[in-house]
Amino acid sequence: MAKDLFLSLEDKPGEAARLGEALGNAGANIEGLCAMADGGRSTVHVLVDDAARARTALEGAGITVDRETEVLVSPPLPEEWVDRPGGFGRMARALADADVNISFAYVASGSRLVLSTSDDAKTAEVLQAMM
Repeated sequence: MAKDLFLSLEDKPGEAARLGEALGNAGANIEGLCAMADGGRSTVHVLVDDAARARTALEGAGITVDRETEVLVSPPLPEEWVDRPGGFGRMARALADADVNISFAYVASGSRLVLSTSDDAKTAEVLQAMM
């Protein structure tokens, strides 16, 4: 299963560069990223191809990984979901109807969806049925 690394950075110029350079210099590819700034801090979710390598690189750069979460990464999204109104809503409704809660979601490279849910097995079934 894929890993999402959750971390917090100061909301100031250069922090995103520090993150990207640390991972790039270690040969860890960023496959997906979601970052939001609020109150002087930026919270970051980063999907990487090698979590152990990425964690080592980040910690070597003085960036603490607060949490590592197993996430479900979809195959490339169907054409009718990409850049079309309603695709995410249909998927979220199907998961809600299956009593699955979405903790976080973001889009990764290759038009893939990254999801952390209350039931990844059920989520995989629902997504497979929809695609």
